[in-house]
Amino acid sequence: MPMPTTTAPAPAVPQGGTDCGAIQKTLIERKNLVGKANAASNSKQKMTPQAACALFGQLQANGTAGIKWITANKEWCSIPDSFAEGFQADHKRVGDIRTKVCTMAAQATKMEAQARAQAQNGGGGGLLGGPGLSGSFKMPQGAL
Repeated sequence: MPMPTTTAPAPAVPQGGTDCGAIQKTLIERKNLVGKANAASNSKQKMTPQAACALFGQLQANGTAGIKWITANKEWCSIPDSFAEGFQADHKRVGDIRTKVCTMAAQATKMEAQARAQAQNGGGGGLLGGPGLSGSFKMPQGAL
């Protein structure tokens, strides 16, 4: 006679098949990303535009996933309208900041490439991109 096997009970999931606590992972990740951005803005060693662009890209991807989850589970998990609206407004602000930061990163990369090219071509070190000052300059003699 075979022995009955017992299996561990499945984790408690609401009848609709959605775990309403699943958004917590997204919110914790978002909090950590915002913490990194705040720490970088308050530190003496500033984040490069390229690193900031990458960070805000992660933050925007996190927001997109959060909005998708909130939209799909708003009714089932009784998510307040104010939370959903606030999350979407925050996501929009992150998108606007990301656009600005990534534009700055692209400009910085372009300027660095131009500076390297100019240095390789023996470009001058003048203030306006010219050959710079060369030769000697005589100081006036006598009482000033």
